[in-house]
Formats: sequence, C-alpha cells, structure tokens
Amino acid sequence: MFSVSANPRPVAIRTPRPLPVLPADADLFSIPLATGAHLHVERYGYGDEPVVLLHGFGTTSFLWRHVGPLLAVQGLRVFSIDLLGYGESDRPYEADFGVDAQSGYLDAALTALELRRATVVGLDLGALVGLRLAVDRPERIWRMVMVGPPPLNDIAGPEVRELQRDTARHAIRLTQGLFGALALLRPFLRDSVESPEAMPWQLMGRYAVPFLGREGTTHLLSLAGSLKEEDVADIDLTRVRQRTLVLRGTRDRWCTRPVAEAYANAIPKGLYQSVDGVGHLVPEEDPGALAQLIAAFVRTTDEDRGS
Repeated sequence: MFSVSANPRPVAIRTPRPLPVLPADADLFSIPLATGAHLHVERYGYGDEPVVLLHGFGTTSFLWRHVGPLLAVQGLRVFSIDLLGYGESDRPYEADFGVDAQSGYLDAALTALELRRATVVGLDLGALVGLRLAVDRPERIWRMVMVGPPPLNDIAGPEVRELQRDTARHAIRLTQGLFGALALLRPFLRDSVESPEAMPWQLMGRYAVPFLGREGTTHLLSLAGSLKEEDVADIDLTRVRQRTLVLRGTRDRWCTRPVAEAYANAIPKGLYQSVDGVGHLVPEEDPGALAQLIAAFVRTTDEDRGS
C-alpha cells in the first residue's frame, strides 16, 4: 500500500521475490516526426495499461531489454523509445537534442503510438524528458517513475563533465579513432554500476556501437553539450500533478539520496524508494526488482493509497 503525505518519507513497497529475467523478442518499428526524422521504438506485450521507458545519457532502449519483458508478463503494454539522436533513432544534422526538444518528440511519439496518456519511466535524462512533458502537457502523463534523476540545477552532472574533460585531454586520438567513443564511455559506464560484473567489456562495447567512428564520437559530444539547465529552469516541482515515484540505487554515485528525496518531497504526490546494493543503472543490475516496483506503482489505485 502506498501512502502519500504533504512531505512524503521513504516508502517500503512490499513485493514478491523478483521475477527471473526473461529473454523476449520485442516488436521493432519506427515512428515519424513532423521534422522528417524517425524514432526507434521497441514494444513488449499488449496489455491495457501503457508504459513508456526512456533511457538516459550514453545509453539506449537496449537498457530496458530485461525490464520490458518483465513488465509485459505482468499485463502491461510497454514501449521503449530511443530518444532522438540516440541508438537507432535518427540523428539529423543540427537537430536540437536538449531536454525541451526531446519532450516535444516524446509528445509526438505518444500521438503516433495512439496513446492518449501513459506512465513514463525515465532514467536520468529520460526522467527529465518525462518531467518536462508532465509540466508542459500534464494530460499526456498519467504517472511518472524517475530513476536516478539529476538535480535540476546540474542536469549534466559530474559524469558528463568528466567525459568532456577526457575529450579535451585526448582530442585528436578520440575524434580520429574508430573506438574513440568507447574510450569516453568506458569510465562513464563502469562507474554507473556497483558491481564490475554488471558491466563487462562486451556490454560496454554494445552501448558504444551507435557512436563508433569519428562522426559517432563527435555526435556523442554534441549530445553531452545539449544538456543545459535552461531547458528545465522554469520547472516548479510543487506544481507537478502526477503521482511520481522517485527511485535510485543505494550505490548511485550521481543521484544521491538527498537529491532523490528532494524530488519526492517537492512533488505533491511524490514517493521515494531505493533499490539496495546497485548503482545508477538499476535496469542493468536488478531489473527484476525494478520491474516489480514499477508494476506495483502503476497498478496502485487511489483506494490503495487511502485517499
């Protein structure tokens, strides 16, 4: 049972033992935007309740490959989207890849998917994209789950700044080499998990695939440069209408507990929950627990909350 107060405290969500990770093939398709660009979408399940999964900086919809099927077997209809410029979505020259623009692309994607509204689950950048749309067009977002959101006054965070510093130190090698982006992403991905076994070199390579080659490295840096506080400067968390679950791994180096709790306390219908023993990329280290928490949150009714 959830309980929400004006100043919510951490809430323990009792769930069964996490389900095993079930491999499943997704339905793959692309949807057009008014600009002519296309977004890559992966769909799991055909349930009545739609859930949209948004990845964060440096990752893609591949991040949700385990969580998507786990939500689908619990009767949810799940859409995992590559944000514009990421993964298999298009990367138009001189397109805007900032939070504000991405929220507009998300709005268009919901329309193309014939979703009047949906629960949006986003990790770091994805959480901010969902939050931006929830503020601008609240009727499109039913509920939100924000996983490891960065503070609004520092949305790039230390990990992206470190990536940019590495670029400055090794500019020529990184931009000319085939695997320059992998050299940049390796420390970023390694520090995003608590257990080294959760991010082996093969998995790092899979995340780096969209950024291989000189153009890929340049594009990765362009995406990093698009993370600007001005896109979220006017967001007033106290005016967010949606019931919102703020999640973080207890070993997350970037989204600290004070940051996550500040979101949950400021949002009127906010809740805070942690996943023990994992880092920033909760979907990689404990997809079963994350899927259970998301499904429990989506299924909770007002009566369950006692309101």
